[in-house]
Amino acid sequence: MVFSSAAFLFYFLPLVLASYFLLVSFGRARNWLLLAASLFFYAWGEGEYVAIMLLSIAANYLFGIWVYREHQRSESKLPISCAIGFNIVLLIIFKYTNFIVDNVNGFTAGLGIDPIVIGKVHLPIGISFFTFHCISYIMDIYRRQTPPQMSLPNTALYISLFPQLVAGPIVRYKDIAGQLLSRHVDMARFSRGINRFVAGLGKKVLLANVVAMPADKIFSIPPDQLTAPVAWLGILCYTLQIYFDFSGYSDMAIGLANMFGFKFMENFNYPYISRSVREFWRRWHISLSTWFRDYLYIPLGGNRCSPVRVRLNLVLVFFLTGLWHGASWSFIVWGLFHGAFLVAERGRFGKFLDEGSGVLAHVYTILVFMVGWVFFRAADLSTALAYIQAMAGFGTGSGLEWHVGLFVNPKVILALCVGVVGSMPIIPRIKAWREKLAANRRTAGLDNGLEAVVSLAATPAIFILCVMSLASGTHNPFIYFQF
Repeated sequence: MVFSSAAFLFYFLPLVLASYFLLVSFGRARNWLLLAASLFFYAWGEGEYVAIMLLSIAANYLFGIWVYREHQRSESKLPISCAIGFNIVLLIIFKYTNFIVDNVNGFTAGLGIDPIVIGKVHLPIGISFFTFHCISYIMDIYRRQTPPQMSLPNTALYISLFPQLVAGPIVRYKDIAGQLLSRHVDMARFSRGINRFVAGLGKKVLLANVVAMPADKIFSIPPDQLTAPVAWLGILCYTLQIYFDFSGYSDMAIGLANMFGFKFMENFNYPYISRSVREFWRRWHISLSTWFRDYLYIPLGGNRCSPVRVRLNLVLVFFLTGLWHGASWSFIVWGLFHGAFLVAERGRFGKFLDEGSGVLAHVYTILVFMVGWVFFRAADLSTALAYIQAMAGFGTGSGLEWHVGLFVNPKVILALCVGVVGSMPIIPRIKAWREKLAANRRTAGLDNGLEAVVSLAATPAIFILCVMSLASGTHNPFIYFQF
């Protein structure tokens, strides 16, 4: 079940919200309701594989208590090692087994060794996210930043809470531990939650889904038929698609959290306005980048090591960042690609970006992440390299650049224009200006009735447009990475 589906919008969410507020006087019952709803939400798409998540919950609940009690008595690293090892092994089994076996077979084929034959291992949706939630929970207990959760149902709710279960953001236990026990939703907060959810739904349905259609068509063209204009059009569409797809999902998750009294961290901060790859990763998927910073980069020594070691740490972190997104070499190369530019920006090149022309720095950053998205989107590494070759003008296309009408229409053109504007902080600045103007009018004793009507009408209008788009069967792809 995805947030933009009719089943979620018209059945699951209204029923859960109505039941939740009927139990407003029964704090613990509300948690039980959210836990049941979250498990049902996951089982809807994964069926019996919900057992994998339940196993992870039970194991990490026990690991949390063991790590805490053992750390109170001694400095033994056995509990934390077992806990981290369990979570990593679980992730490897279900996400990377086929990738490992395929590469081992590819290596041993030339040695005359019979290939390893196994069935296709199912990848449970969201396993990367709930595994990282579990690791951060255990690590924060080990670091004495939070005590363990002694209630198994509350531990289960933290890990399985449906707004963040499938695609994040990655929520730290210490940030919502108090909210698991006590939270309050007033009309203002609930209204903000609805507005944020609908804004995210609009990003997903009205922008990401629309530009996904030409992106899919162009990336399905054999690389030897690509020309530079068509290749650039395809990656432009995908650049906007992945941003509005992923940030829209995060907006919906944050909005849902507000509706139920939780507060999630912001996950995107207009990354496409960045003037360096360093800045891009401070703005893109913030919960993931801070996770890798706090639980891998800093423990490896962070910036406190020698310059060579710092660079090696960056490369390792982004190798694992790429591997986390998907079990394929194209994702690994995408991670190393970003890591290489981060290493370059640690030296004089970084100073040049900081002190030089902001326009040139911005253009450089746009080119880096757009080329990087090719590795992220292409079916495999060879296809990605051929696509980049076409973008550089070295393709062998047959004139498809003159048939742009095959890929775009007025709706796509409008979505591209709105997407470019929406990827910049123009709308928040207009909103802030309007709010300031409305405040001045109130101070002057003038009527703000029209302003209020416009504000109230915006969210329903976006929601209606989304429903109409979904009803018309608009392309609705899932995010292109293997969580």
